[in-house]
Amino acid sequence: MWFLLVAMGSLRAGLASPAPSPAPIPLGAQCLGSACFGLFGVSKSFAEAGGVCEEGGGHLMTVRSTVAAEAIALLVLRDRPGSAWLGLRLPGNRCVEPAKRLRGFQWVTGDERTDFQAWESDGSGAKGPTCGPTCVAVTRELKWQERACNASAEAILCEYNYTNGTCGPLPATFAITYFTPFGARESDLVASPPGTRAEVHSLGTVLECHPQGSNGSLDWGSTAPGAWACQLQNGGCDDQCFLDEQGGPFCACLEGKTLLEDQRSCWSPCASLGCQQHCVPQDDSAVCMCYEGYKLDSDGKSCLDIDDCQATPGLCEQECINTRGAFECRCWKGYDLVKGKCLPEKWGCFDLRCEHDCNLVDGEYKCTCFEGYIPDPRKPDKCLQVCNQSECAPECEPHNLNECYCPENFILDEKMDGRKVCTDIDECESGFCGSLKCINIPGGYNCICLNGLIKEEGSFCELPSEPDEFSGETETPPKSPVPPSFAPPKDGSSRGTLVAIIVSVTFTVVMLVVIICYLVKKRYAAQSISDCKSQQSESGVALQQVSPTCDSSRQKM
Repeated sequence: MWFLLVAMGSLRAGLASPAPSPAPIPLGAQCLGSACFGLFGVSKSFAEAGGVCEEGGGHLMTVRSTVAAEAIALLVLRDRPGSAWLGLRLPGNRCVEPAKRLRGFQWVTGDERTDFQAWESDGSGAKGPTCGPTCVAVTRELKWQERACNASAEAILCEYNYTNGTCGPLPATFAITYFTPFGARESDLVASPPGTRAEVHSLGTVLECHPQGSNGSLDWGSTAPGAWACQLQNGGCDDQCFLDEQGGPFCACLEGKTLLEDQRSCWSPCASLGCQQHCVPQDDSAVCMCYEGYKLDSDGKSCLDIDDCQATPGLCEQECINTRGAFECRCWKGYDLVKGKCLPEKWGCFDLRCEHDCNLVDGEYKCTCFEGYIPDPRKPDKCLQVCNQSECAPECEPHNLNECYCPENFILDEKMDGRKVCTDIDECESGFCGSLKCINIPGGYNCICLNGLIKEEGSFCELPSEPDEFSGETETPPKSPVPPSFAPPKDGSSRGTLVAIIVSVTFTVVMLVVIICYLVKKRYAAQSISDCKSQQSESGVALQQVSPTCDSSRQKM
């Protein structure tokens, strides 16, 4: 009897307390940043819909930007559930205010902040009541529709926020199913909230999103010790992931590290010691060390800079500057630092014997010239005057102004006012270019080929060859005329000297011609007289009339 009473009591208790209905599963979910949105396909009133969201740790969805609106579009347009409750309502003590963006409605979070709105009407012809309580649902056309809060909507839009962050997606190369804490099951999530379980079917691996490491950052891991498949995130190993003889994965640590109880994490004594510069493991402990130029502080971790200039006097010849971990040698003004030695400025010029000046060029002392001069390529210690005009001032001896010199291809000339100038020699007058066009330039000249290009020294102008219609061969272009052997004087002689030489040569040639003509005429006259005498002796008779030829010979004699 007692047993029957107990049984009946148990039966009554069971009938009085029915089993709770399972939590609804979302039709779809989207996670963006630290927020997730779920669409539940259940018909509820506004208050009941809020309870469904709260069971998963969220609330009815707020739409404050186009990002959230796009998430709604992905969910609603994919599953087409009909209208779905939003977390927007007009309190019972308020009426619609068309001038406001939310018309006086408030989010379930108690604020009216938003950068987005999508009302079904502009407010002047709203179908819903003008005063609260009024709630809002989103239609299939993604418009906000006002309706009574005690009415039903075909679906619910929930929002879940995770202030501590989310986990990133696992590699898309594997087939993965994500199970979120609010009941969603998705194969593609950009972000996963804490507590999400990921099943990698091809590898038989299950991972969870939860805090990892000493800093508690969210990442995928396993509650079971040991490595999972090495192909997925290195099996969770800190250092190395290997396969044993049976093909099972296991973790290994690098030298100096110890594998911890989870069989994935590696621990090194240096990790907890906190050395500033360098750590040397020693069995189960470690020792901090410092780099050269530093010394270990009394705390055994920090490193202090050593003042090398004070610790080792005489490191530098003249001036020593301490730097972090090292030192720097410098020289006093008027000295140059050369391979750790301080030498007087321009020390490398002492043996060069430069004509003008000596300076440091590209780390090497070289002879330099004053303005208007260039180094002589044949004698680097000498300088040649340069002139880029038709006339330049000559270089004269300071103690003898009559001894002046001009640059190459210039000749010394004296003006009417007594000034001495260097005048450019016009090489074109000497026919240096032959039949080619010649252009005189200060200190030189250019020969211009028929194609308009400047003829390089020692080369020939390239002329287009024409085919020979008989032999089929091409004619060789004629060579450019070779300049005469005469060249303008380069020893700085004056124009007067050159003129004197030319006049002397011309006078000598004229005198030679005159002498030769005189001797030829004299010989011709003597021969004529001899012929006349021969004619007279042969006739034996004195002639009264002489031939004109002989007579003219006499007159000329």
